[in-house]
Amino acid sequence: MTLTSPATVVLPTIGRPELVRDCLGSLASCEPRAEEILVVDSSKDDAVATVVRDFADAGARVVRCDEPGLGTAFNIGLREARHELVLLTNDDCTVERSWVGVGARLVGDASHVIITGRVRPHGDPEVVPSIIDDPARREHRDTVGFFLYTQSMAVHRDEVLELGGFDGRIRPSAEDNDLSYRWLRAGRTIHYEPAFVVWHRDWRTREQLERLFVGYGVGQGMLYAKHLRRGDTGVVRFVARDVYAICRGLADRVLRGRRPYGDWRLGLARGLPVGFVRGWQAFSRSAETL
Repeated sequence: MTLTSPATVVLPTIGRPELVRDCLGSLASCEPRAEEILVVDSSKDDAVATVVRDFADAGARVVRCDEPGLGTAFNIGLREARHELVLLTNDDCTVERSWVGVGARLVGDASHVIITGRVRPHGDPEVVPSIIDDPARREHRDTVGFFLYTQSMAVHRDEVLELGGFDGRIRPSAEDNDLSYRWLRAGRTIHYEPAFVVWHRDWRTREQLERLFVGYGVGQGMLYAKHLRRGDTGVVRFVARDVYAICRGLADRVLRGRRPYGDWRLGLARGLPVGFVRGWQAFSRSAETL
């Protein structure tokens, strides 16, 4: 008899059925496994839906998302989830067999806490973005910053939605950083748990990776513009940190030449100004606050 946990997994995707298949295979192999897996699909065809049908016995089903952005997809999954305990991951990840059990146990009795986990590289770590492989536990409470990894998160659905959920207007990325910033500013806690493990796949070409880095910059610029537009100067130190990183990246490019796998700092240099302008135009003091 398969053991299950009263939890929902939310898995956004857009047009990557083979990655989804591997991710669902790992989720179906968890002990215990989640009672429900919501694949929030923004694809233009039914290729992902066809894959998900193969995992119906593991509780997987498709939820449509016709608006762009990971934040929007995660919010749809949170609202559609049948369970209060929700685990989040990405379609280019596979999870450890213990992932569901560890996440549900850690977040289960906690209040106003988000659990974020270890994101290990599956492939060359030089070309796998958004990884954290620290073996030490951390608690983030008094220091506001960007500590969430949507590749491995466990939350109480109602608590996140009470805070407004993810801001789907920030895209194509940085919706996790925005939630982290708002969550900690509200006096809540983020726990990093190294036993809550996923593996992040190496699958992008160099060109795709460089576009991803630019997208990170665009989203981060929108985040900064949003909070500065509303009079929150707390993000200024993060802007300064990113400008410093950009300067280091430009200096490395001049002195050492082009990196074989791209440089996230140069993507930040290209994307951050674009995102800041876009965010300054999109957010205003009179707009609904998240």
